Parts: sequence; C-alpha cells; structure tokens
Amino acid sequence: MSDTPANQALVASPDKERSRSGRNEVVLVAFTAMTNMADGVLKITLPLLAVGLGGTPGQVAVVGLTLTLPWLLVSLPVGVLADRADRRRLIILADLVRLVTALALLVVATGDGLSMAVLYAAGLVIGAAEVVANTATGAVVPAAVPRRRRARANAWIAGVETLANEFCGPAVGGLLVGVGAALALGSSAAAFAVGAVLIALLAGSFRPVHRGADGLASEPEPEAREGVAGVIAEIGEGLRFLWRDRLLRTLSLTITVLAGAWSAWLALMPSYATAVLAADPRGYGLLISAIGLGGLAGAGLTAVVNRLLGVRWALFADLVGTFLMMVVPAVFPVAWAVGVAAFAGGMGGTLWTVNSRTIAQALVPDRLLGRYGSAARLLGWGTLPLGAALAGVLAEVYGLRVAFAVFAVAVAALTVPFLWNVTAAQLRRAAESDTGEDSDADHENIRPNGNRT
Repeated sequence: MSDTPANQALVASPDKERSRSGRNEVVLVAFTAMTNMADGVLKITLPLLAVGLGGTPGQVAVVGLTLTLPWLLVSLPVGVLADRADRRRLIILADLVRLVTALALLVVATGDGLSMAVLYAAGLVIGAAEVVANTATGAVVPAAVPRRRRARANAWIAGVETLANEFCGPAVGGLLVGVGAALALGSSAAAFAVGAVLIALLAGSFRPVHRGADGLASEPEPEAREGVAGVIAEIGEGLRFLWRDRLLRTLSLTITVLAGAWSAWLALMPSYATAVLAADPRGYGLLISAIGLGGLAGAGLTAVVNRLLGVRWALFADLVGTFLMMVVPAVFPVAWAVGVAAFAGGMGGTLWTVNSRTIAQALVPDRLLGRYGSAARLLGWGTLPLGAALAGVLAEVYGLRVAFAVFAVAVAALTVPFLWNVTAAQLRRAAESDTGEDSDADHENIRPNGNRT
C-alpha cells in the first residue's frame, strides 16, 4: 500500500475521522459565509461606484456583467487546473487575489483615480478568482466530508450561500456604500482574508486522487499532457464524462433551462412589479426576498423532504417551483401570489442544489471533480445572460405576461425528459456508487425513494 495521505485516511480511527469531518464541515460553512458575504457586498458596490462615476445604464450593466462573464470565458480551463493542483491552495490563492484586488480598488478610489476601465478590470479579476474558488471548493467537499454527512453539509453550504450572497451581502453592501465606498471595499477585503485563513484550517489532503488497479487511492503524478493541446484533451475528458452519464447529463441540461428561466424572472420582475403590480421599491424588495426565504426553508427541510418524498421528487420540486414562478405572473397578476410562487421557486432551487451536488459527488471520480464542476456550471450559469436577453426581447415585442408564459412553457416541457431519465434505478446507482470515499451502509442522503433500506 502506498503511503499517501489518501490511503492513510482509509485507516484512520473512527473517532479521529468524525472529529476531522466535524471540523471540516464547520470550516467549509464558515468559509462559504465569509466569501459569499464579500461577493454580495461587491456585487452591489461595484455597480454603485459606476453610478457615482456618472456611468450610463449600459456601462453600469457591463460592470455587473464582468463579475459573471469569467464563467463563460475561463470555466473549463479552471476545471483542468482544479484537477491538477492542490485544491485547498487554489482556494487560498483565489481569496488572496480577491483580497489584493479589493485593496487596490480601495487605494484607487481614495486617490481619485477610479474610472470605468478600472472597475471593468477589477470585476473581471474578481470574477475569474471566484470561478477558481468555487470550482475548487466544489471539488474539495467529497474529500473533506464523509459521504454519510455530505448531504447535510451541502444543505448548510447552500443555505449559507443564499443567506450571504442574496440577502446579507447586498444589504450590507448598500449600507456600507452609503457610509463610504472605502468601508465597503475594506470590509470585503477583510472577509476574503478571513476566508483564506479559514480554508487553510481544513484537515486532510486535497490533491486530486485516482484509484489504481488494486482499488487503493493514490495521488497521481503530474499529467504528461502539456500545453494547449493537453488542456483541451483534459477538458474533453470532463465533457465526455458528463455527457455519457445519463443521470448527470439530464440534470445538467435540465438546470440549463431552469437557470435561464430564473434569469428571465429576475430581468422581468422590476418592470412587472412596477407596471403590472404597481408595487413600490419596498414591495419589489419583498418579492425578491421571497426567493431567498424559500431557499433558506429548502436548506432546512432537505433531509425531511428527501425522507418523505425521495430524491427524485425533491429534484422535481424545482421544476414545479420554477414553473409556478413563471406561470403565476402570466395568469394571476396579484402581488401575494407572485410572492408565494417566488418562495416555492426558491425552496425548489435549494432542494435541487443540495441533491444534485450530493449525486455528483457520489458519481464523479475525484480526478474529474474540477472538470465536471466547471462543465456543469458552464451549462447552468452560461444561460443566465441568454435568459435575460430573450426575456427582454419577448417583453418588448409581446409584453411582460407573454414573456413569463413562454418560459413557463419551456419549464413544463422538461417534465417528460426529466421523469424518463431521472429514475429510481439511476438514483439507486448513485446511492450505491463508490468513487473512492467511505462506503457507508447508510446512504439515505440520496435514496431514490422515501424509504430507508
């Protein structure tokens, strides 16, 4: 047996393993809270700085776009990086890059050297570092948390992401910018610094591992393939793995449509709330908040829903929730109903996030986790600008309610392929899969039905 950290972990005592797992769960949740809070603050701060510079609506929108554009530009090569290098070190490096960028913005802003070009550059750097951090973090979870505790860890992480990135971060960012941009940028930098310290506390080895013919885990030697051709070949390997797995392919293609619908909802709702619901800014804020509240409820109830309904129907709940988000504004333009539908969509979204992550972590080999995660996010997040753009065109030509209705039909069309491909047999395969971690007898986290066996 090779004396690698991965193999040493196999013979660790149960008490030591439980202690390490508990520590890692706390570290991951705390890290997620700090960095998503900082991301949420910057998501508000950078566009507001652009407004302060007298930027046009288009220029301000581009500042926001720079934070997400790297997911389209560098997601796939970053996945290769995450499958070659120590993932914990990548996360620390990404946080340090975001820290330095926030501090550089702080210096430039206080020295009256801020410009739109500087904001564009800062947004791209911060966005690219976020791609690295998120991709590496997703690949770290299976090595940091044993399988029997992974769904709970994913639920906590998803809940904290929702709370910090969608609620606390933007709210705090708005308040801090109101006091002074320097305070907002300095607070973000401090949060990234704390995040880097936290992730360094993870216990274990986080280099990609593979299993040899003897079934033992070992750290692979550096890839023989080098240069652009090598990177392209490894990207292709990750894409082929995703496409050839029926369950993972279906989940990825489904979320592509669902993410586009969510983006359309967010793009249409400001105009819809004002023109159709006659809502004031406070009412619009409450509608947006309903999504986050539903997401928090989903994070807290994932285990219960999985136990009662089974994972197949917990995943299907996201289709139902997203359909309600789209169809209610189209056919029943009443503020409370739109809010309830948004709550259902937020809850379904978190149920999907937790369960799909747990399934992928069970099925994807450790050596492919980075490339799989980047490919899946490219499909899901790549439709965000497309959904918003299509929604805008439909609203201009046919009206807001018709635009919502079109996306409702698109979501409803997912029902048959989802139920055809996401079957009890496919989910049982995920429950029984062993990609190299602990082979627990109790896999209730991804049971195909509501019964424990």
